[in-house]
Amino acid sequence: MHIPDSPPVSSSSIHEKQNTFFIILISATAAIGGFLFGFDSGVINGTVDALKHAFDSSATGSGFNVASMLLGCAGGAFIAGNFSDKFGRKKVMIFTALLFTLSAWGSGISTNSTEFVLFRLVGGFAIGAASVLCPAYISEIAPASIRGRLSSLQQLAIVLGLFAAFLSNYLIALGAHGASGHFWLGYEGWQWMFWVGMIPAGIFLFALFAIPESPRYLVAVGKNKEAKVVLSRLINPSDVENKVREIQDTLKKDHVPQMKDLYDVEKKRIHPILWAGIGLAAFQQLIGINVVFYYGEVLWTAAGFTQANALLINVISGAVNIASTLIAISLIDKLGRKPLLIIGSVGMTITLGTLAYIFGTSPMEAGNLKLSPSNGTFALLAANAYVFFFGISWGPVMWVMLGEMFQNQFRGAALSLSGFVQWMANFGITMTFPIMLAGMGLGGAYGVYAIFALLSIVFVVKVVKETKGMELEEMEG
Repeated sequence: MHIPDSPPVSSSSIHEKQNTFFIILISATAAIGGFLFGFDSGVINGTVDALKHAFDSSATGSGFNVASMLLGCAGGAFIAGNFSDKFGRKKVMIFTALLFTLSAWGSGISTNSTEFVLFRLVGGFAIGAASVLCPAYISEIAPASIRGRLSSLQQLAIVLGLFAAFLSNYLIALGAHGASGHFWLGYEGWQWMFWVGMIPAGIFLFALFAIPESPRYLVAVGKNKEAKVVLSRLINPSDVENKVREIQDTLKKDHVPQMKDLYDVEKKRIHPILWAGIGLAAFQQLIGINVVFYYGEVLWTAAGFTQANALLINVISGAVNIASTLIAISLIDKLGRKPLLIIGSVGMTITLGTLAYIFGTSPMEAGNLKLSPSNGTFALLAANAYVFFFGISWGPVMWVMLGEMFQNQFRGAALSLSGFVQWMANFGITMTFPIMLAGMGLGGAYGVYAIFALLSIVFVVKVVKETKGMELEEMEG
C-alpha cells in the first residue's frame, strides 16, 4: 500500500514558529514585572497588624503604611511612559528591577514608619513604572492575532505575584507563630515577608538583559536599522520593510513622541481615546478590588474570622484570581475585550451587592460583625465570585487595552496619564476603606463599590471600542 508523502514543511512556517516561541519568551520575561507588581502589592496584606505593633502606629499611620506605596506608583506610572519614549522601554524596565530589589530589602530593615514609607515609595515607583511599561512592551512586540493573550500575561503575572505573596505570608506566619513572631536569624516574620521579594526582583533584573528593545520605540527615535534586526526575529523577514514604513506613517515627522501629542492641535482638543483610557483605569480601582487584596486580613477579621483563617482565605482568593485570569487569556482574542468587560461588570455588580446586603444586615458583636454560619458561607462564595468576575474581565482586559488602544505617536504619554489616574484611584480607595469601615461598616463600603460596578457597565457600553484583531498602526486617535 502506498502511503502518500507528508507535505514538506516550508522554511517560512518554521521561521514563524521560531518567531512565535521567541515572542512568547520575551513577553513572559517582561511580565515578571507584573509578578513583582502583584507581590509587592499583596505582601502588605499580612503585615498590617505587625507593622502597627513594630512601629507603634496610629490607625491613620497604619493606613498610610499601606497606601503610601500607591503614591510612588502614581509617580512611577506618570513619568515611565515619557521616560521610555526618551530612553527606551528596556532601559527603564531595568531601572525598575533595581528599585524593586532596593524596596524589598529596605522595607524589611525599617525601624520606624518614616523609613518604611520611604522604601515603600521606592517600590511603588517601580510598580507604577512596570504597570505601564510591561503591557506596552508586550503589545509592541506581539502580533495582533495573539496580542490579547500575550498582553494578558501581565495580569496573570500580577495575580501569580499576589498569590505568591499571600502564600509566602501564610507560611512565614505559621513558622513564626504570627507576623510579629521571630523567624529565621532572629528577625521577625513580617521582615522576611518583604525580603522574599528580592528573589523575583533579581531574576527580573538579569532576564531583562536578554530581551530586545521595542521595535516601535527604535523606529520612533530613528534607529531603523536596529528596528529591522529586531523585527526580523518577530515577523516574517519579507514583511520587515513594510512594517517599518507602517510604523513611520503613524509617527509625526518633526519630533519623537512627547506628552504634548495627547493634544490634537488640528481639532483643538484632547484625543477622545485618552478619556476612554482614563475611564478604564479609574473604574478598575473604583470597584474596590484592591480592598480585598490589601486589607483581606483586616476585612475577614472584621467579619468575625480568626487571623489564621483570614490569611487562608487570602490564599484561596489568590487561587481563584489565577484560575479566572487563565480563563480570560483563553477568551480575550476569541470573544473580544468589550464583551468580557461587560460580563465582568454585571457579575461584580451582583456579587458586590450581595456582600453589601450580607454585611449590612448582620449584627455586631464586640466591634466586629457576627455572621451566621450560612451568611459566612454566602459571604465567602460571593467574595470569591467577585474576584472571579474581576479576574476574567477588568483585571487583564484593562491592562491589555491600555497597552494597545493608543496610537504609536502618543502611546507612552497616554499610558503615563492613564496609569497615574489608575494609581491615584487605587490610593483613594485604599485610604478611604478604613474610614468607610469605621463610619459606614463593611455593608456601606461594599455598597459604594457595587454602585461603581454598575456605572462601569454604562461606561463600557457607551465609551469603550473593541480592539480585538487590530494592528497597533490601525488604532484611532
